[in-house]
Amino acid sequence: MDSGNGIFPEEVVLQILARLPVKPLFRFKSVCKIWYRLVSDKYFVQLYNNVSVDNPMVLVELLRSFNAQPSYVCVDRMRGVSEFSLDFLKDRVKVKASCNGLLCCASIPDKGVYYVCNPMTRDYRLLPRTRERPMTRFHPDNEATLVGLAYDLVNQKFKVVLAGFYRPFGRRPLDSFICLVYDSDSNAWTRSLSSQTEEFTHMNRNQVVYANGLLHWLTYSCLYILAFDLNSLEWRKIPLPNKMVDGAGRRLHLLELEGSVSVIQISDAWMTMWVLEDLEGEKWREADRVSLKCIRGMVPSVFPISQNSEFIFLATQRQILVYHRRSGVWKEMYFVKNISSYPLWFSAHAFRGTIVPCHPGVGCAAGSGSVPHASVIVLKSQFYYLWRLREENKNKEGERGRESEYGLGDGRDESKG
Repeated sequence: MDSGNGIFPEEVVLQILARLPVKPLFRFKSVCKIWYRLVSDKYFVQLYNNVSVDNPMVLVELLRSFNAQPSYVCVDRMRGVSEFSLDFLKDRVKVKASCNGLLCCASIPDKGVYYVCNPMTRDYRLLPRTRERPMTRFHPDNEATLVGLAYDLVNQKFKVVLAGFYRPFGRRPLDSFICLVYDSDSNAWTRSLSSQTEEFTHMNRNQVVYANGLLHWLTYSCLYILAFDLNSLEWRKIPLPNKMVDGAGRRLHLLELEGSVSVIQISDAWMTMWVLEDLEGEKWREADRVSLKCIRGMVPSVFPISQNSEFIFLATQRQILVYHRRSGVWKEMYFVKNISSYPLWFSAHAFRGTIVPCHPGVGCAAGSGSVPHASVIVLKSQFYYLWRLREENKNKEGERGRESEYGLGDGRDESKG
């Protein structure tokens, strides 16, 4: 590194830029053409997304009233709280699922209409309706019981899963569990049927986890996890250990932990974190155990939302809390003053601020052919910086030359010594 000129190695510059929030990063596009191309470079996009995956956040949907357009806040441990809007969808929507920076949203006034969007880049895709329109005939409430979103950061492809009990037109609901899978590659839906009898609470439906090519939901009984294989399009059950489910008054919550499925067990005095180490062997490991003495009065209404190996986000009626595992410190990150229609935990989702596209082959991937590699872009920007520095030095030398030519000094009286 040339400390005299303030030039950093190119990889250091990229690492710094990869830790900026998405909005400032996109504002920097207007600085010059080189910076404009940087956010479309395939290498930089992958680097940025990999860094963001290690920084889980919480997205909160604030519902002021039943008919009003909801507002949204993003709670980040490093950058604090920021607001954003989904008005670019031009529809009143409800967030159904979140995965690696993308959201799956359902239209409230128009049943059966779904969007996949990136709220940070304001990119979105309107999903096509199926020919049979079964998504408007789910039972109950004409809505899918389960909505899942899976985004593959490596291949930049996503899938949406809608599953529930099917009700034929004019008939009683069937016991058949219908599953519709949307593939962003083919832009089409695939339909499958199975026999399921599971029930799910609201939080069970909200806390869907994508890991190892499967979407996971915790069932109402809390005896096992219902998982859907996105490759074979088959359902499987993952039992929970007796130590996790035994005991009265314990609540279980399904979260993701650095690419693995995790279950958090909350009792009156303790919060225990479990991790699924071996999917095939169905082997669970107790990863951590935390005393809830410091938040004893909040325990009945506290719900874990997002986590990594360093901290965990939890939502209460009005607060978003963060617990630092190493220091054992609890901190309030967000507090809503006005009373909303629902508690914060009711509409909180795990989230990550990425720059993934909703249209594979457009944007990031398209830049691989016409946009230079990120290191080339940074190198050019450094050359541009050196050129500007040299021009400024020339101008300063010219000004000093003109000062000496006209007998201008630095303002000091030389006669005084």
